[in-house]
Amino acid sequence: MAISVDTVYKTVLLILNKEQRGYMTPDEFNKIGTQVQRELFEKCFEDLNQQVRTPQTDMDYADRVALTDEKIAEFKTENDQTVAEKAIGVTNPTSNIFTVPSELYKLGSVTYEPSSNIYPEMQRLGRSEFYNIRKAPLTTPTKNFPVYLYEDNKCIVYPTDIINVDHIKMQYVKKPTDIRWGYNIGGLGQYVFTNYPYVATAINIGPITTSITSNIASATNNTYSAATFTPPASGGTGAIFDVTVVGATATNVTVVSQGSGYIAGDIITFTQNFGANTTGTLSVTLTEANLFSGSQQGYIDFGLQTSEQTELILNILLYAGIVIRDPQIIQVAQSELQQDKINEKS
Repeated sequence: MAISVDTVYKTVLLILNKEQRGYMTPDEFNKIGTQVQRELFEKCFEDLNQQVRTPQTDMDYADRVALTDEKIAEFKTENDQTVAEKAIGVTNPTSNIFTVPSELYKLGSVTYEPSSNIYPEMQRLGRSEFYNIRKAPLTTPTKNFPVYLYEDNKCIVYPTDIINVDHIKMQYVKKPTDIRWGYNIGGLGQYVFTNYPYVATAINIGPITTSITSNIASATNNTYSAATFTPPASGGTGAIFDVTVVGATATNVTVVSQGSGYIAGDIITFTQNFGANTTGTLSVTLTEANLFSGSQQGYIDFGLQTSEQTELILNILLYAGIVIRDPQIIQVAQSELQQDKINEKS
């Protein structure tokens, strides 16, 4: 289960502001939080390596190897050709060279799955090993005993007639996603948390103030909730717009549900009946600034296991002390972290 980015940010601000030590902006928090998450994530592999070399208890919840592996398990996954980040590809339609998913951090295993009941795991080889086994007929790679080389973020699969991307599955540890405390600016200039997940192709919640083309006439003054419109060619769906008409051509368009799948350049043409004898059209052309990807809206939680929350907050405070230039914050955070490390390693 993920750690709430809003909870962590508010906790950090509470600790910083308790004695008026300073303030951390959302942008500073997002960058520092992403850095700390990556550090804790990479630390799990070193901790696991250390724990497997020491005697372990077999009691529930006390096996440190299992507990550390559970932290890494939050990021274990398998490629899925329907998801862009997880999809793998080939260099050309007849190639045995497969690119790895873009979200990959550490490759685990590769399997060959031409059917639902055949899925041998491929053996990973180095160049010297591969050259040696290819020399002998008895050890040369076959579809029942395939092998692969992992070089330049690509898996080179043997035998070379394995070329179907749907037959290759990769199990791996993915990279942590950059965290995001999304916000809008409130009426007093304050940061207001946007309590909905970040989707790059979603439309920003709130009024659209630019790129409106309106030449409707004979419209009836009113607010038309969930106004009907023609979906754009990009395939974006799910957005809901309220349209307010004041006068024949004055209109306000407000996004009340963000949807997804939209791109810059999409034209939203409204087919709503704006009153008897209405003529003309009303449309909105989406720009990059209208999308989540071009704004600060939407949140992305920490991907770390919930047991990491305390260490996560302490590490962020450590960086906050550096940003604010307060040595006392640094000393307190370092002391707490050091004690945690002693408890973990002893």
